[in-house]
Formats: sequence, C-alpha cells, structure tokens
Amino acid sequence: MNTTERFLVAMLVVFSLPYLLWRLARTDYWAPLVVVQIVAGILLGPGVLGAALPALHAEVFTPAVIQGLNGIAWWAVMLFVWIAGIELDLAAAWRHRRESSITAGLALGVPLAFGSAAALLLMATADGWMGPAGRPWQFVLGVGMSCAVTALPILILLMEKLAILRLPLGQRILRYASLDDVAIWGVLALILMDWQRVGRQAVFLAAFALASGLLRRLMPRLPEPDRWYAGLIWLAACGLGADWSGLHFMVGAFLAGAVLDGHWFDRQQMDLLRHHVLLVVMPVFFLSTGLRTQWGLGSASVLLAAALLLVASVAGKLAGIHLAGRVLGWRPGEAGLIGWLLQTKALIMIIFANVLLDKQIITASTFTALLLMAVASTMLTVPVVTPMLARLQGLLGRSS
Repeated sequence: MNTTERFLVAMLVVFSLPYLLWRLARTDYWAPLVVVQIVAGILLGPGVLGAALPALHAEVFTPAVIQGLNGIAWWAVMLFVWIAGIELDLAAAWRHRRESSITAGLALGVPLAFGSAAALLLMATADGWMGPAGRPWQFVLGVGMSCAVTALPILILLMEKLAILRLPLGQRILRYASLDDVAIWGVLALILMDWQRVGRQAVFLAAFALASGLLRRLMPRLPEPDRWYAGLIWLAACGLGADWSGLHFMVGAFLAGAVLDGHWFDRQQMDLLRHHVLLVVMPVFFLSTGLRTQWGLGSASVLLAAALLLVASVAGKLAGIHLAGRVLGWRPGEAGLIGWLLQTKALIMIIFANVLLDKQIITASTFTALLLMAVASTMLTVPVVTPMLARLQGLLGRSS
C-alpha cells in the first residue's frame, strides 16, 4: 500500500471500530460513544494492537500516516478547547460568586491534594513515571491537576443526555466546572513556564492582552457569520503565539476562546459545531492519543497506578464537594449528585496529559495510567447519577 491507502485504512478503522462496538454492544448507558472512541484508540495503540500484531501495526501506522493523523488531531483538539473557552460563563459565576467560589475551590483543591499525594507515592515506589524534562514539582502538580480536572464539554454532553443541562441544577454545575476550567489552564501555564524563554512568554502575554482588547471591540461590530471566520483566525494566531513562546498551542487555544463572549455566536450553531467536531475530527485525536499509550513499566504497574489515581480522583472530588455542601448548607444527597457529575474527565484530562507528555514532564507509562483513570471516572458518571436523579427530583430546580 502507498501512504494514501494506509492513511485511508487508518481512517476507516478509526470511524468504524468504535461505532460498531458502541452499537453492537449497546454501551451507551455506561460508555457513551466518545468514551468508546477513546477506548478504541487505546486498543489500536502500540500497547495492545502493536503488541499483539506488530507487523500489521507497523504496516498501517507508518511515520507518514501518523504525521498526517497528528495534523488533523492538533486542529481538532484546538477547535474543541476553543469552544470550551467560549462556553465559559464567568458572568453567571460572578453573580453567585460566594457559592461558586467555595464549591469550585473545594471541588478542585481537594482532588488536587489527593492526586498530588498519589504522584508522590508513585515517585517514591518506582522510577519511570516522571519524564526526562520534568521537575518533581511539575510532575506532582501535573498529576494532581489531572485528578482534579472536570471536562466541561463532555459534562455538557452528559447533562444533555440526562436532560438536566438547562435546569437550574445543571446551570449551577456548569458554573462550578467553568471556574475550575480557568484554574486548570492557569496551572498548566504555570507548569509550562520556561524561565529560559520567559521573555518570549512575556511578549506573547502582552501582545495577547492588547490584541484581545482590540478583538473584543471589533467582534460586536461584525455580522454574526463573519465572527466565526474572525474567531478561527484568532484561534490559529493564539495557538501559534503560545507555542512560539513555549506555553503550548493548547494554552493559546483556550485563551483564544476564553476572551470571546458566548452571546456573540448563535447558540444552536455553537452546539452544532461542537457536535460536528466530535463527530468528524475528534475520533482522529482519540486514535492519535491511543498511539501514544505505552506499558513501559509493565501492564500490572500501569493498571495499579491507574487504580491509585482513580481512587484519588473520585475520593478527592466527592470529599471536596461534600465539604462544600456542609459549608453552604445543602440538602441531603445534593453533594453526592453534584460530586459524581463533576467526575467527568475524558477529553480535557486527556488533552492536559497530552501536553505534559509532549513536554516530557510525564512518561508514556504515566500518560497511559492517567488515560485509563480518565476513561474509568467518566464511565462511572451516568450509571451512578441516573438512579440518584430518580430519587432527588426535588433538587433539580435549585439555582443556588
């Protein structure tokens, strides 16, 4: 086969395999299609398919094919993170700032502490978890934040599925997740701060602040269709500037969306764009992510690390939310429901971990353990929350 044919074989597999697994196994209740796509990416990676059929894996996934897939994956995930930035509703969080700040702070801080403790334990028990370019504080903070992440875009999809997105409870949860999303990317920028390139980073941030002010004046004056083109140009420019400065193009993509107001864009079209990005190009990102999974320390070690991180993530998130519920005087069952919904980690955590792997702060084995943790925590959400919603219908109308 030539490179084009290999590329098309890879595309055929990446779209057909997850869909068939999802439909034939009827996994939608405990594993939505997006989760199945992530799992399929892992199965197609070198740790599973590459180990079982190395000749076939090498024949299809040549360096040229992987390079082509990576190009699509980069743009796909930039679009996805950009949309997540646009969907932040910081004005609503400000109106309910006491409740939102307490809940979001504890929902992020407690699992961050639990995850950091798990990272310290990994470092103490074996080598091979921290990347060659990572410093201990970067590794601990990166793994800890990976355990604290809530994936805002996937949370939106799951709450749509559960029919609570537009209810007051759903809007409350979006406020908490929005504030945590800002903190997540802020911490990532701190981890990636390169003191040898701090001059470039200062130039980028200054230019970004100036350009953002000009863009915010320009966007309301443009016709609504033109705002989409302007937004995409802005996305590419911010991604380029952030990567040039050493902050990684994902930080630039999030910043590009965060400074744009959601009401500048038609809500239905934004929902459709998110849906189409997930449908058309994000499966390629999942495949490219799967191609990076490794079991360098042995499958047992990676699985044990994933289990440790899952416990830290779930226990930390639930503990933080229950503490917030005590401080704010929530009703019985409310903290558990919110805590389990905020467990959703797939995609944003995977994007976060991809950046850490790119910068060699974590190893491929750590990346694999984090990936498995993200998939497991996301798969727990709907099965646990569905019966809780049936019992706690009276909480759905609470706006604070």
